[in-house]
Amino acid sequence: MKKIVSILILTGLTFIACKSNQSAMKTSKSLEGNWELNYISGPRIAFNGLYPNKKPTISFDLKENKVSGNNGCNQYFGTLQVDGNKINFKHSKMGMSMMACQGNGDQVFMNTLEKIDSYSISEDGKILNFIMGDIAMMRFEKK
Repeated sequence: MKKIVSILILTGLTFIACKSNQSAMKTSKSLEGNWELNYISGPRIAFNGLYPNKKPTISFDLKENKVSGNNGCNQYFGTLQVDGNKINFKHSKMGMSMMACQGNGDQVFMNTLEKIDSYSISEDGKILNFIMGDIAMMRFEKK
């Protein structure tokens, strides 16, 4: 009888471990792809005033462990540092093109990106929020 109970407990724990691993994999896989910014916290200038010609984008390549995009003016790229829902852009060794840009939307985007420490994705996989502490600082839509 003790063997049967032990086997049932072991089987249950294995099932729970597999389920939690699948959930973590689902979350990180949903980060993959292209996203377009539609909200940024902080600046007193309206969103369309910051990005009158082109909205910033971000793309994740989980296989290559890379992040890239456009900050509204210049292209940027770097290494992806993600662990569960924790994400770090400050130490991503970002490179960037150096075109002259009107306004400061590109700087606002890059400065805010460096402050991000976690992310969340909506259940339908269409909205990505970048979070600093417990405040949603940036919101992207899946493209």
